[in-house]
Amino acid sequence: MADWWHEKSLKELSAVQWEALCDGCAKCCLHKLEDEDTGEIVYTKVRCRYLEENTCQCSDYQNRSMLVPNCIDLRLANLDTLNWLPSTCAYRLRAQDLPLPEWHPLVSGNRDSVHRAGISVRGRAVSDEYVHSDGYDEHIVHWIE
Repeated sequence: MADWWHEKSLKELSAVQWEALCDGCAKCCLHKLEDEDTGEIVYTKVRCRYLEENTCQCSDYQNRSMLVPNCIDLRLANLDTLNWLPSTCAYRLRAQDLPLPEWHPLVSGNRDSVHRAGISVRGRAVSDEYVHSDGYDEHIVHWIE
């Protein structure tokens, strides 16, 4: 099937297809802050310590939910309620029945296209090992969307 990602709903995807749908941007691995009054969510450039910034992949993907209790397994989540996912996220786009962008690896045929397009966090994040959680607000970024 040529464009299976347009043909199938998220619930119909096999485990292999689900993983392939991820564009590899790693924005989901950035710490976010939520305004208590407005509910607005902002991203920081602070990444999970298990994210390998050069590859934008988790260094212990199989155990991520155990290592980081608030790490969400998107496959089990209700994507309609995850407004913290960036607007470019393939899971969010497909949940909204929108097409994947040209830089998405499934469309471009190249896993590095997300990095070349400047969509990923590669080279733009700092590990949470080096930032105190009280200081995340000093690392708010606006390059997510």
